[in-house]
Amino acid sequence: MSPTRKPVEQLDVLVVGAGISGIGAGRHLKTGHPAKSFAVLEERGAPGGTWDLFRYPGIRSDSDLHTFGYEFKPWRDRQAIADAPRILAYLRETVAENGLDAHIRYHHRVVALSWSGEEARWLAEVERTDTGERLRLSARWVFCASGYYRYDRGHTPHFEGREDFRGTVVHPQHWPEDLEHAGKRVVVIGSGATAVTLVPALAATAAHVTMLQRTPTYVMPVPREDAAAAALRRWFGEERGYALTRRKNILRQRAVWSFARRFPGAARRLIRWVNTRQLPEGYPVDEHFNPPYDPWDQRLCAAPDGDLFKAIRRGTAEVVTDRIARFTERGVLLESGRELEADIVVTATGLSVQALGGIALTVDGEPVRLADTVAYKGMMLSGVPNLVMAIGYTNSSWTLKIGLLCEHFCRLLSHLDAHGYDAACPEVGDPGMPTRPFLDFAAGYIRRAVDQLPRQGDRMPWLTSMSYHSDVRLLRSDDVTDPELRLFRAARAGGAKSPARPAAGPRER
Repeated sequence: MSPTRKPVEQLDVLVVGAGISGIGAGRHLKTGHPAKSFAVLEERGAPGGTWDLFRYPGIRSDSDLHTFGYEFKPWRDRQAIADAPRILAYLRETVAENGLDAHIRYHHRVVALSWSGEEARWLAEVERTDTGERLRLSARWVFCASGYYRYDRGHTPHFEGREDFRGTVVHPQHWPEDLEHAGKRVVVIGSGATAVTLVPALAATAAHVTMLQRTPTYVMPVPREDAAAAALRRWFGEERGYALTRRKNILRQRAVWSFARRFPGAARRLIRWVNTRQLPEGYPVDEHFNPPYDPWDQRLCAAPDGDLFKAIRRGTAEVVTDRIARFTERGVLLESGRELEADIVVTATGLSVQALGGIALTVDGEPVRLADTVAYKGMMLSGVPNLVMAIGYTNSSWTLKIGLLCEHFCRLLSHLDAHGYDAACPEVGDPGMPTRPFLDFAAGYIRRAVDQLPRQGDRMPWLTSMSYHSDVRLLRSDDVTDPELRLFRAARAGGAKSPARPAAGPRER
């Protein structure tokens, strides 16, 4: 007699990931749709996502927490550019305060999602990462809050002779808890936000730290604490003071980005002037802090209270701009002929991008290739019904956009309920619409994965906005319906079946 298969659990919404986006989505569902059933599946054993995963020294945000935090929960800590333990405590408070513990299921990894137009439901194939058990869940909607980083491994290029090195090589994404760097010589390969964070943190106790970069990055000192935020809290109280600080910082972020994009030459000169004032007299600023690209072609790196520059002034850290020829027994040999001796080499060489957490998608039996889809309002995919992806901003705080996406998603659910629809599917009205990468950003980790990501169009609602103020209109103020968003009922109830794809895909540009 064959074993009885367990009945498939039925949910209204399946949220993938219990990081900052998934926790926010859970809170919005609890308050906006308290009658709907939902579960948050988290592959790891704790909430917090990035802030629980990464354990390297000094890990912190590079956005202020008044905008990186949730709109519904004031950030009360004195640190505006906050370290990971404080952010993690804030996220866990959010989970507890909103009763999300009962909804989060740890050690659950979504392997595949299959859409049935007849049922107007997703069937999720799930693996228990602690036991290996496989199970299935059925959900009306899927909210994918896994971001776009691959959490099981970072990006490390091939280095000739790496096996000859007698010291320790470590990637920040997999920092060993027992790695002792005090009194050691450390070389950090990279020049992005991770390297800029690591170098001053390591330099506090290491014998010497070298940041080895192939290409410079724009780095700006920013206050770790926001004096204006503290004053606004005193004058207006926690809630109102937080709201005013958030508004102030949103405007500041937008002003800085707009100035840099409109006047790149002036922005470059201003950043260089600030860097010169932070560095020792006669320091070769143009060699080490003058990138070949314009400001905000890639994300600017923040140095809280100028910590990187302070370490350079103290002589506990240095920046070397050169290319690696090979690893040696004692360290790293550069193309210039210089050898950097090291006990520890940190490969802060970037992250690996993986859209939708690497989940395999099928729609009515047809596999979905993400690169063939176009993003609708930056949150759904053409030809893919009832699936939301949570991708935040690259030019300001991630969570600003996530909050708006969650609001819009809840409004869309309300609209479908009010009019008796089961599903919504974006469809490109003009097959000839030109497209470009969804994340039109010059960062290396994006360029390496551009052919694996969705596209964006050249007009709304297919244009991926990176402007909070534009998205407030689009996602918060405008109607949730659109001529290119098809609403329908399940075929089993007599409605029209959802298409697996638009009739013809838009052309690439």
